[in-house]
Amino acid sequence: MQASSTRDMPSLRIVLCPNCSLSLRGALVFFASLAALTLGIAGVFTAFGLWPILLIALAELFTLALALNDSLQRRFQAEILTITESDVSIELRDRHACRHVVFQRHWAQIRLTHPASRLHPTRLTIESHGRACELGGFLTEEERRGLALRLRRLVGRVNESPPLALGHG
Repeated sequence: MQASSTRDMPSLRIVLCPNCSLSLRGALVFFASLAALTLGIAGVFTAFGLWPILLIALAELFTLALALNDSLQRRFQAEILTITESDVSIELRDRHACRHVVFQRHWAQIRLTHPASRLHPTRLTIESHGRACELGGFLTEEERRGLALRLRRLVGRVNESPPLALGHG
C-alpha cells in the first residue's frame, strides 16, 4: 500500500497483483524438458507400432503449453485502488486493456459475497448505484477477507465516510 497526495488531496493507493513466481525462462526450461521426455517415451512406443501414443503425447503437450501461456499472461494483471476523501477509483489492467471505474466514496459499499457451495470462492465487490466492480479474484480466501475488512474500514458504510487515515495498517 502506498500513501500519496495529489493536489493537496490525501489519497491512499492499494496495488493488487497475482503471485506469478514462474518466469518466462523457467517456463521454457520446464516445457522443453518435459517435451523432450514425453516425446522420447512416445517415440519408443511409436517405434513398436503404437503411433496413437504419439498423438496423445502431442495433445498433452499442446494443453500444457496453453496452461503455461495462461499462467504467464497473469503477470501483466493488476488492480490499483486509489481512495481519496471523495472517491474510490479502481484501475483494472491486463496485457491488452486498462479499465477505469470510479465510485463516490460516500455511497460505495464493500461486499464479500459467500457462494452457495463451499467449493467456490467468495466474491469481493465494490458497489454503488447499480454498478459493481469485482476485486481480488486471484487472491486467496484469507487475503480476500483481509482486503474486505481493510476496505470497509477505509470506505465505511453508505452515508458514512470515515477520515482517511494515511498510516500503514
